[in-house]
Amino acid sequence: MKYKRKFIITIFVMIILSLFVLIFNKTYLKQKSNIQNATQNTISYMIETEANSGNYETLTSNKWPKEGYIFNDEMSYCVNGGTLSWDKSTNAVSLATAKMDKCYLYFDKELPPSEKTLVALGLSAKEGSPDFNTTATTDETADGLYAMEDDYGTSYYFRGAVENNYVYFAGYYWRIIRINGDGSLRIIYDGTIAHANGESSKDRLVSTSVIFNSSSNDNAYVGYMYGTAGSSSYEETHANINDSTIKTYVDNWYKTNIVDKGYAEAVSDEIFCNDRELNSGTGIGTTSTYYKASNRLETNKSPQLTCTQKNDAFTVNDEEKGNGALTYPVGLITADEIVLAGGKAFTSNSSYYLYKGSSYYWSLTPAIYSSFADVYDIFMAGYLYATGVHNAYGAVPVINLSASYAQNLVGDGTMDSPYTAP
Repeated sequence: MKYKRKFIITIFVMIILSLFVLIFNKTYLKQKSNIQNATQNTISYMIETEANSGNYETLTSNKWPKEGYIFNDEMSYCVNGGTLSWDKSTNAVSLATAKMDKCYLYFDKELPPSEKTLVALGLSAKEGSPDFNTTATTDETADGLYAMEDDYGTSYYFRGAVENNYVYFAGYYWRIIRINGDGSLRIIYDGTIAHANGESSKDRLVSTSVIFNSSSNDNAYVGYMYGTAGSSSYEETHANINDSTIKTYVDNWYKTNIVDKGYAEAVSDEIFCNDRELNSGTGIGTTSTYYKASNRLETNKSPQLTCTQKNDAFTVNDEEKGNGALTYPVGLITADEIVLAGGKAFTSNSSYYLYKGSSYYWSLTPAIYSSFADVYDIFMAGYLYATGVHNAYGAVPVINLSASYAQNLVGDGTMDSPYTAP
């Protein structure tokens, strides 16, 4: 109809019977561009007090809610039939109506990204931390996942003989290590068929015989990428110039099995931490050196999920948090993640979900330089171990499914009903 007008809210609001009522007036409807900053124009709306609580309180402000809230278009309505819409990119509400109207606006509190994935997968979290002085031989997260901060926010991780962390993706079975702080899902390869905890099988690795680096006679070779052996500075030694042998192998596997088969869009760019921070020594040449993880995991029993040095935070395109040095968004599990999952240095554990039995397999974490450059791996008996990078052990890729992909998975995470795309 020629008399219809589309009005943009810039509004005058009254609160009636403890609810907010938005009164649209032709004079104010022309002021949309000023509502965000004009202190004399206030608006009232309902915001949820806690995510998913269904409880709302009235907020009066000269601005719409921004981060952490989302417009509830199901609860919001206009008495005289006007249509409301929310543009998050411009942070504005608009109204399409043929006459004066009064509207009730509701905003829901958003869950943090990792908690949103947690809920989407039908999982829960619990308070407290496990005892890292012991191995985890039972499912310690059956009643809720443990939480720890990572580089993106709050991460939720599985621990022990877990039976509900199976994922089927790209034609392979994987196990969830953790939900990353940005809501993405970190998963580790586990075979062409689903394997039960405690099962020893070569199928659970993509190879049982890959060296980490072809040489081991310099501190440089603890790197997933490395600089120049024999250098006189830490920076030159640990520059990310040369690919390690294990990186080349994992990259090739990823290209063949993920990229070339059309699954790459589901994988996100997340940090893989090759933690080369020093605990003692210089990290140069053949100088005896202990890297930080050796003290953190073997002495203090205090794993972490943050990567303290940007040079060690391997990413593809993310150069804000990471180093942008990777070719593909694929890597290996860290020694810290092994301990979080229930492993422990020099203590056997064939019960937890990371046990594969048939071979040692590499982690991404440097341990020491003594006679050789040593990197942590998982021993055949399931314990954390450090060994020379020239040895040929197993390769087990780790990738991260994007938050949007992870939040739409179906299934309950068991062997018979793994999480998978609908």
